[in-house]
Amino acid sequence: MGKITEPLPVKLIFSVFTNKDELFSKAAEKINDIFGEIETSSHRFKFDHTEYYEEEFGENLYRKFFVIKTLYKRDGIEKTKILTNEIENSFSEKGKRTLNIDPGYLSLENFILFTTKNYTHRIYLRKGIFADLTLLFQNKRFNTLPWTYPDYASDEIRHFLKEIRKIYSLQIKENKEILNAKNVL
Repeated sequence: MGKITEPLPVKLIFSVFTNKDELFSKAAEKINDIFGEIETSSHRFKFDHTEYYEEEFGENLYRKFFVIKTLYKRDGIEKTKILTNEIENSFSEKGKRTLNIDPGYLSLENFILFTTKNYTHRIYLRKGIFADLTLLFQNKRFNTLPWTYPDYASDEIRHFLKEIRKIYSLQIKENKEILNAKNVL
């Protein structure tokens, strides 16, 4: 029989995409207010791997990642998706979203996204939220899976996440971050 232990806390990462540049800073402000200090953000990535969102958002979409400094416990972490849906709704215009926020977390072993959409490889958490195992960390790099979204499979995004993993790894080694890990609201 295995001993039940609490897993290491994780690094929250928020992917925001929009075609309105000014919304990146407004979304970052809301994320910072709810989840804590943003430690770093990415440059803008062109969001052009799918046309799925064009009807709702229009063309010329860009994505930025926002990374929270404080580590979070995994218990109850699915609430991040519920809270980011509320942020999205607060920016809606005429019944359409103007930005999309995909929350997820990075651990030493993988990168997980949260979604409201079920699929064969997704694990139900609770309150209508599923975990999507998006990338695995093996052989010193993030590796894709057959279902990894094409944008997350790009070298550019995987490199960015690897850099964040280095920061996260140092936080874990400092132990105090583990003791001070937060729960999602």
